[in-house]
Amino acid sequence: MYRTHTCGELRLADKGKRVTLSGWVQRTRKMGGMTFIDLRDRYGITQLVFNQKVNADLCERANHVGREFVIRITGEVAERSSKNTHIETGDIEIMVDELLVLNRAKTPPFTIEENTDGGDDIRMKYRYLDLRRTNVRANLELRHKMTFETRRYLNGMNFLEVETPVLIGSTPEGARDFVVPSRMNPGQFYALPQSPQLFKQLLMVSGFDRYFQIVKCFRDEDLRADRQPEFTQIDCEMSFVEQEDVLNTFEGLAKHLFKTIKGIEINKPFPRMMYADAMKYYGSDKPDLRFEMKFVELKEAVSGRNFMVFDNAEYVGGICAQGCASYTRRELDGLTDFVKRPQVGAKGLVYIKFNDDGTVKSSVDKFYSEDDLREIGKCCNAKVGDLVLILAGEREKTQKALCGLRLEMGTRLGLRDKNVFAPLWVLDFPLFEWDEETQRYYAKHHPFTSPKLDDIQLLDSNIGAVRANAYDMVINGVELGGGSIRIHDSELQNKIFELLGFTPEKAQQQFGFLMDAFQYGAPPHGGLAFGLDRFVALFAGLDSIRDCIAFPKNTSGRDVMIDAPNFIDNAQLEELNIRLDLKEKIE
Repeated sequence: MYRTHTCGELRLADKGKRVTLSGWVQRTRKMGGMTFIDLRDRYGITQLVFNQKVNADLCERANHVGREFVIRITGEVAERSSKNTHIETGDIEIMVDELLVLNRAKTPPFTIEENTDGGDDIRMKYRYLDLRRTNVRANLELRHKMTFETRRYLNGMNFLEVETPVLIGSTPEGARDFVVPSRMNPGQFYALPQSPQLFKQLLMVSGFDRYFQIVKCFRDEDLRADRQPEFTQIDCEMSFVEQEDVLNTFEGLAKHLFKTIKGIEINKPFPRMMYADAMKYYGSDKPDLRFEMKFVELKEAVSGRNFMVFDNAEYVGGICAQGCASYTRRELDGLTDFVKRPQVGAKGLVYIKFNDDGTVKSSVDKFYSEDDLREIGKCCNAKVGDLVLILAGEREKTQKALCGLRLEMGTRLGLRDKNVFAPLWVLDFPLFEWDEETQRYYAKHHPFTSPKLDDIQLLDSNIGAVRANAYDMVINGVELGGGSIRIHDSELQNKIFELLGFTPEKAQQQFGFLMDAFQYGAPPHGGLAFGLDRFVALFAGLDSIRDCIAFPKNTSGRDVMIDAPNFIDNAQLEELNIRLDLKEKIE
């Protein structure tokens, strides 16, 4: 028997029991004639005691046990004289009388501790060791609980979990596909699904009514903290529903997860915000509502004073940072440097300080009188002690930069507490977005999103103004999920394909099977997909989704542990009828 109990199980009530434990050696301490070992497994840590006076040989063997050795011990549970309140087994220890080394271990390349000394690269290379760390393991335990509760909730709402194919045909969904060559069909390729979109719509045509799947999706796109080339969605679809039905169902799922996982009861409906308002007041379609600091449009208030930066700008916007008038020149210069960063994109920053002594100081006070500055302050609802920050330029770029500045100020002021949650729905996105490079419109979500019924007539006159029957759930500035009511009418779907530049032949080639299915009676339907990785990261308080994925990729899309992707040998390439045309192999 390898163990009678786990390393997190024993308590003072077990005093006097003879037990067997197995696990990994966390650390060893020698104090006089005593040796102490902390033994760790998935469930916790238990202290082991070896007494030289009782068994000198056993104690000597314990002294030669290294970190991460796998051992089995047997002994008696005793009460600790010096209790450890930081671990659940801190009231007891095991007086060991048997020790067996099950496996020796090399010294690990970093400490297996919550605050490890290993950097990201080395932790990812030895991810199997990194996963032994309590905080990383806790993230995966949280992930398990969330998937379990998701299935429980959706099962209670009569959803069926249905698996959809991983090897599919390539369809344009906004990102590049990962493709897989077919040996049995020379010269042809499968694609890995960016989402199960087409299949879940086919399931609605099939009469399955309510579908869900916790599913792997794949997108070949540039990576960042909240993106991985393979990620997991809670993917859902419903028949005979309108937008309100979908929002209520999945707001219910979010509330269920908050209650069962975080112990947070949310009784009020989630706020709702139009996309146009989100952009106007926050410069983002995923605004962080843990704090206010709304944008104020100032173009009219600041124009006509011969300050060309404002006079020539398409857009001038400001935010009011409460209590920040005490910012020093150095701090203000630091903010200016921040907004000039390429990822923020502003050319400069104007400030107005409403000092505690009642005076007003600005970086543009040679163009604006004190009365002018006070009027601008009134527009921003600034009070004594506040700081107004202003950016100017092209509307879209400036709003994006002002969004970055707002979030930076929220962070500096401690307003983005990870233990506070501010959910909302963002509604009425544009159906299309214009691309300057190709000079054409693209679907903002995907080609199957239904326009708002009131806007269908605009498809022939002003397609840029057409709103989508689409919605995103946003919490703390993170888009956790999104979806839409789908097009179920073949005529309207063909119209959308035409506006997106598909010829009838191309549309048939790409989506013919779906259009054919619609000919046999497609119900009105809609759905939503949550990003499971993002949801877990939000609940865990993580800045990156990597630490809630067991074996993630790095920012170059590589798995440095198994060294993938990598070259394959020529024999495999020949089987696939593929010839590489590389100028050189990159080793």
